[in-house]
Amino acid sequence: MTLAVLPGTYDPITLGHVDIAVRAGRLFDEVVIGIAHNSTKSPLLDVETRARLAREATAHLEGVRVEVIDGLLVHFCERVGATVIVKGLRGGADYDVERPMALMNRSLTGVETVFVTGDNALSHIASSLVRDVARHGGDIDAYVPAGVAEAVRSALDAA
Repeated sequence: MTLAVLPGTYDPITLGHVDIAVRAGRLFDEVVIGIAHNSTKSPLLDVETRARLAREATAHLEGVRVEVIDGLLVHFCERVGATVIVKGLRGGADYDVERPMALMNRSLTGVETVFVTGDNALSHIASSLVRDVARHGGDIDAYVPAGVAEAVRSALDAA
């Protein structure tokens, strides 16, 4: 059985993320969506909210589960028994960012990274853009799974 980890900050989870989870589910027996604490980012949503929203957004996907990553991704992979990391790519800029991380992860523990190209119709969707649109009062419902837009609006109202 091949278990893959699909890591990310998911702040918030988008339809693009769900698309990559669907595609990864076709390639691997089990997919763990890993909700990461990213020390270089200041998330809008707390990690438990991000995990809950990801669970709700992927509940219909067989073989996909959500867990929170504490510490290094490669150590998380070892803990859950994953031999593969899956990263979604929207374009060349994503590859330029992801390639060095893939090489580092492989050098640390031997875990390989597989790049999956997302649906072109969703390639313009990024969590950072979704947050920015929401901050300025724009409608984000078309870019995120059900329930996510309300959670983002609530977090912005509380901030």
